[in-house]
Amino acid sequence: MSTEAKVPISDASSPASSGEGNTNSVERILSVAYELFSRRGIRDVGVNELIERSGVAKATFYRHFPSKDSLVLAFLEQRDKLWTVEAIVAQARGRGQTPEERLLAIFDVLGEWFRRDDFEGSTFTQVLLEMGPSHPLGQASINYLEKLRSHVQALAEEAGLADPDGFARSWQILMKGSIISATGGDLDAGKRAQQMAAWLIEHHRA
Repeated sequence: MSTEAKVPISDASSPASSGEGNTNSVERILSVAYELFSRRGIRDVGVNELIERSGVAKATFYRHFPSKDSLVLAFLEQRDKLWTVEAIVAQARGRGQTPEERLLAIFDVLGEWFRRDDFEGSTFTQVLLEMGPSHPLGQASINYLEKLRSHVQALAEEAGLADPDGFARSWQILMKGSIISATGGDLDAGKRAQQMAAWLIEHHRA
């Protein structure tokens, strides 16, 4: 399970003057933000710490990210790409021969993630709970969770399951529940959820 996208950090105490320098500054800031936001949440991480850890000037930081919220939105977008699309969906699709096997493989992927030293829980759920559904960052998290559910729904449709939307919503409850249980120390939460997921598939067979 991919967590932080590390980028080599070089001395960047002054604003970048070239396109390549600008790109490097953004990558450094995002790399640090990914690590800190994933582990500690949003409110606990301040802009000054982000600037210091990324090694860029304050003016450079604000040129790329006018506000902390704009950086969080970029972080959530990166999290969706690394965690949802590459780490969960792509791996699950590569492990099964049929749509149903690919669905169940989601919990194999999660189960392996739960046992990693860098397991940090569901960022989208954490940000939603931390910021609230009415906050723009909370709403963005809701949107990304909906995107994750759409991937599950697509697999349900490929499997010919009845009510793929309802199935995906129930499936996502199992995913969220297993992640929360693993956060609480149940490293077998993926296996337990997978067993219930098999029952759910049976219930939705057309």
